[in-house]
Amino acid sequence: MKLNLLYAALLWPALLYLGACGNDASGSSVANRTASQAEAGHDDHEAHEEGEGEDHESHDEADGGDADSHEEGGDHVELSAEAAEAAGIRIAQAGTGPVSGALDLPAEIRFDADRVARVSPQVDGIVAEFHAGEGDTVKAGARLARLTSRELAGLKADYMNALSAERLARAELDREENLWEQKITSEADVQSARAAFSAANAAREATENRLHAIGIGHGVLDRLDEAADGVLAQAYVTAPLAGEVIQRSVSLGETVSAGSAPMFVILDASVVWADIAVYKEDIARVSEGQAVILQQDDGRVLAEGTISNVLPVINETSRTATARVIVDNAERRLRPGQFVTARIQTADSPPVVRVPSDAIVSVEDKTSVFVPTDDGFEPREVRTGDGAGGYTEILSGLQAGEAFVSEGAFTLKAQLEKDAFGDGHAH
Repeated sequence: MKLNLLYAALLWPALLYLGACGNDASGSSVANRTASQAEAGHDDHEAHEEGEGEDHESHDEADGGDADSHEEGGDHVELSAEAAEAAGIRIAQAGTGPVSGALDLPAEIRFDADRVARVSPQVDGIVAEFHAGEGDTVKAGARLARLTSRELAGLKADYMNALSAERLARAELDREENLWEQKITSEADVQSARAAFSAANAAREATENRLHAIGIGHGVLDRLDEAADGVLAQAYVTAPLAGEVIQRSVSLGETVSAGSAPMFVILDASVVWADIAVYKEDIARVSEGQAVILQQDDGRVLAEGTISNVLPVINETSRTATARVIVDNAERRLRPGQFVTARIQTADSPPVVRVPSDAIVSVEDKTSVFVPTDDGFEPREVRTGDGAGGYTEILSGLQAGEAFVSEGAFTLKAQLEKDAFGDGHAH
């Protein structure tokens, strides 16, 4: 028993030492395991963060790619061939041809100043009767109105008195000359008779000329001796040219005076003037002899002619010059006061790349045409030049032979704007 206790006493310190060593080793292992786990966890966390970063970057790149793709596809209309045809969209190839060989300018139709008459009475009188009114077509010399004129009656009476005095003087001269031949009268009496006749003849011619000045011809004067009572006071207003009465400004019973405001305005519209307003930048392109086509706003041709002259004055208000065309208007298709478009055929121009003017639209303030893509259409910016005859010159952005939308560009523009204000995607 004592021996066992002795062994126990001797072995206990060793056991305590071994236990302590065992505990240190065990603690180190736990610590090492904990550190390893922490390091492993840290490494896993970093790997996780790196993985998440890579995933996030990949996601951002994907999103960015979609955004870029979205921005690139923002000016694009996806449309199938069947849908495009149903929408009236037509594709053509850019061709060449002249576009600056014609110049479209505004023009106003005016009456020919040599074919309008403003008719005033030639004597004072009172309007007694009308023979024509507004809208009537009259011939040259036709009676327009009859006046009762005391002035005319007095002139005719003076003429008849002068005519009678001339006849008496003529008879007296004939008698004196006959007596002179018979040696019955003296030469002085013959000379006196000749002087009296000359004076009477001059007086008659003076009164006759006054009547001629107011439109009384020999046909009327020759019948004055046979005229009925009251006829001497009748004066007629006649048409100096053939045409249409476009204005009558007096009424029955109204007193009119010689040289007063016109009683009638007569217009011969068989020939009219087309006065073209030529802008200062176009004056160098317009000259006499150029062919001109006069058109309505809808393009219907009204008449054709040539420029007769370019007036050498520029209007101070409009800053335009006037090119005049004398137009045959026998069919009365043009009316004075009417506004038309004058297409002037200027010098021929060389062929250029051109497209219909309706194919050109403005997309985001850029002049563009639509061109087809694999799945639809997209706008392409172009630079334009002159335009005429429904075509516009393309200076850059589209080559001859390239496909473009010739009809339906505005439809595509509207769809593009709709997509831009909608979900942002063209479909």
